[in-house]
Amino acid sequence: QVHFVESGGGLVQPGGSLRLSCAASGSIFSIYSMDAMGWYRQAPGKQRELVARIKSGTSTNYADSVKGRFTIFRGNAKNTVYLQMNSLKPEDTAVYYCYAALTSQLDNYWGQGTQVTVSS
Repeated sequence: QVHFVESGGGLVQPGGSLRLSCAASGSIFSIYSMDAMGWYRQAPGKQRELVARIKSGTSTNYADSVKGRFTIFRGNAKNTVYLQMNSLKPEDTAVYYCYAALTSQLDNYWGQGTQVTVSS
């Protein structure tokens, strides 16, 4: 019902930067509006955690561990968001999943995930 196009993951050295992008589309958006978009991440052996999200206005939320280093912002195209990740640390290594929360929908919609590896 929601199609995601994600890009931007990869291998980077500690202290480096990456930018993730996520575009969501689908006929469901003719019925429901986007309430929020963002990313969760999941490292091996750990639970999935919220990294950053941006709501339908301009409100943003970040995990404490990424505040001051990551920035989420909208693209010019509808239902497109970016995550600028600076000063990356090895502990940021995880699969990053883009998600979309739609109004009146109980469950989030998820992208396929993109691997981010921070290593020297």
